[in-house]
This record gives sequence, C-alpha cells and structure tokens, in this order.
Amino acid sequence: MKVSLFTSCVVDALFPNVSIAIVEVLERFGVEVVYPENQVCCGQPTLNSGYREESRKVLINQLEAFKDADYVVGAAGSCTASMREYAEFFKDDPVYYEEAVKLHDKTYEFTQFLYHVLGLKDVGATLNKKVTYHRSCHMTRLLGERESPFELMKYVKGLEYVEIPHIENCCGFGGTFSVKEPIISNAMVTEKMNDIIDTGAEVLISADMACLMNIGGKFNREGQPITIMHIAEVLNHDIDPTRVTIPEKALA
Repeated sequence: MKVSLFTSCVVDALFPNVSIAIVEVLERFGVEVVYPENQVCCGQPTLNSGYREESRKVLINQLEAFKDADYVVGAAGSCTASMREYAEFFKDDPVYYEEAVKLHDKTYEFTQFLYHVLGLKDVGATLNKKVTYHRSCHMTRLLGERESPFELMKYVKGLEYVEIPHIENCCGFGGTFSVKEPIISNAMVTEKMNDIIDTGAEVLISADMACLMNIGGKFNREGQPITIMHIAEVLNHDIDPTRVTIPEKALA
C-alpha cells in the first residue's frame, strides 16, 4: 500500500519531528510513504477569512499534488478536514469537481487511517506517563472523528489517561481567530490550561499541532510545566517490535 503524506504548514515549518514519527509508524506497518513536494497550504486560513476565489489556485494546486495518490494521510485533523471540503467548494465546477470528490474519499487524518483503514489498535508503543488529550474542534466537528485517537491510546502500554474537564471546549486558537480576537482567545486558552492542570497530567496529547502550539505557549508564558506530544509521537514512542503485526491490507 502507498500513501501520500500531507504535512500541514505548522507541522512542516515548526514541528518536522511529527512528520518523521508519522512516516516511521506507517513504514513499520508495511506502508510505503511518498511526499509530493509540490504540496502547499490547504487554503484553510484564507478560506475561513472569506477569500474564496483568491484561494482557488491553492486548492487546485493541492488537487494536482495529490491526484495520483492511493491514499492521503494528514498530520492535522483541522487541515485534513479542510482538504475534504474541496468537494463542496468545487461542486459547481465541471473541471475540478470529480477530482475534489476523489480527494475527499481518499483523505484521512493519521489516526483515522491507522484505525479505520488499516484496522490497527496496538501499534507497539509504550509511554509510562499520566496523560490527557485535547480534542481539537475541527477534527471533532468538521472531520467528525471522536474515536480513533482514543482507541489507539488505549493500547499504548503504561499510558494513564485522564479526560480533560469540558473536553468539548475550543483552546482559543482557531487560526486567524486568535489574531482577530486576542482577548477572547486568551480567555479560552486560559480556561483550557486550567482544565488541563486539574487533570494532573504530565503530558498533553492532540492530533493538531496548532492547538498544541497555542496551549503549550500559554503554559510556557505562565511558567507551568507540561510536555506536549502529537499523537504520532506517542504512537512512535518506545516501540516493542514483538507487538507489531503488519495488516494484510498494508501489503496489498
């Protein structure tokens, strides 16, 4: 099986270790990973700011970049949801609509791909830490994924999971929202930080590095200790090879 990796801007520019973890996990389970070098931003910041026509060239570029992919695996739930929305954007476009639908159908966030496509649960990881998980808005509400990260964490040996109070709440980042509404954004991330502190967790996990960057930055500014880890880093931590079984689908 071959997949094309979609990194997202934040991961590509600031957290390349996340992409490395994703590739290592996928390759460990027999998946061939390719990286289309002509990929760019998914267009979400400009789309959400109302610049729909101005975003068109960016979206078309992404369609072309991933046109030949069997599957597209995204490093961020938010950006993966954005790519899936291309079908709606191009719904009246006779040239690009069909390709946009194909992209929608073959695009998955990283944990979605492991759990729903490959059928994995135990990926052989170990993390002897008390952790909590930030359920990002776009992954939950737009991508509709509430299951895969939690199912995969259940099988991480040594991991003690404690749920964040008000888990449904936004961290206040929201991309351009944090710039346009800094006072409200800061109030939201302050609430999120305090809820995380209440769990007593040593590690904060999420599937969106933008959220982790925002929350981790707040912890840092307040002098509060926390370790942030993308879910891919957790699933690539301290691997026990005896627990790794390559699924038949990956060999197809």
